[in-house]
Amino acid sequence: MPLDQDFEQEEEGTGQEMSFIGHLEELRWHVIRAVGSILVFAIVAYIYIKEIYRYVILAPAKPDFWTYKMMCKLSEVVGYDDLCIKALDFKIQSIGVGDQFTMGLTSSIIVGLIFAFPYAFWEIWRFIKPGLKASERRSARGAVFYVTILFFSGVFFGYFVVTPLAINFLANYKLDESIANEFNISSYISTVATLTLACGIAFQLPIVVFVLSRVGVLTPGFMREYRKHAMIVILIVAAIITPSPDIYSQILVAIPLLMLYEISIFVSAKIEREKLREEKALQGPL
Repeated sequence: MPLDQDFEQEEEGTGQEMSFIGHLEELRWHVIRAVGSILVFAIVAYIYIKEIYRYVILAPAKPDFWTYKMMCKLSEVVGYDDLCIKALDFKIQSIGVGDQFTMGLTSSIIVGLIFAFPYAFWEIWRFIKPGLKASERRSARGAVFYVTILFFSGVFFGYFVVTPLAINFLANYKLDESIANEFNISSYISTVATLTLACGIAFQLPIVVFVLSRVGVLTPGFMREYRKHAMIVILIVAAIITPSPDIYSQILVAIPLLMLYEISIFVSAKIEREKLREEKALQGPL
């Protein structure tokens, strides 16, 4: 018998307690399925971990990486030779006895998390959605699709833009020419994973604005009024994300963030119009 039917057969006080326990049980199974999907993708990733390292994880550490080739072409267009990256002066090494094995497992879990994200989020959304009002469910229609698109857009941006720029700067930065850059594999993986996942999360800005606009914390008028302040903050964030001192790298990072801010204003305005329509509908004809 479904749990919901059991709750209705209990006394009022007990029913409320069972209802709470039932929700916890339901949440537990959603979390188990979400974690299970991550483990499945992690196992598949570990099976092909050598290929993933050769063609994906270690690719930004090689001068023939796609991003570096595009930057060389861009340098020819703008006439700024420093944009072209022809060599990366560093080596990746494994110091600890079990570092390579540990990093293989860690990398597999990270890859599993990235690829399982759509299903994991869908499972959590299935738990949240029944508790929303009908108007809120209509407003949030397609939430899984938009969250997934934004997440993978951020991951690709972090992997192909932010990570190469950061690695290039850190690899070629030296306090003295006599000091060689030899990075531990765990440090390199941590840098790549952090920058990639951070961008995936940062690209959820329109979703965050959607939620805050829905609860009345943000309005499109407020975001338009403080647009100039937001641009300054975005430029500062771009400068922090990209350690490279050249302005072109910072602009490459700032442009998508500025676009996300403008999209967020559009999202907030859409929510405001929907809330006005709901208020008019509740008031009824005058």
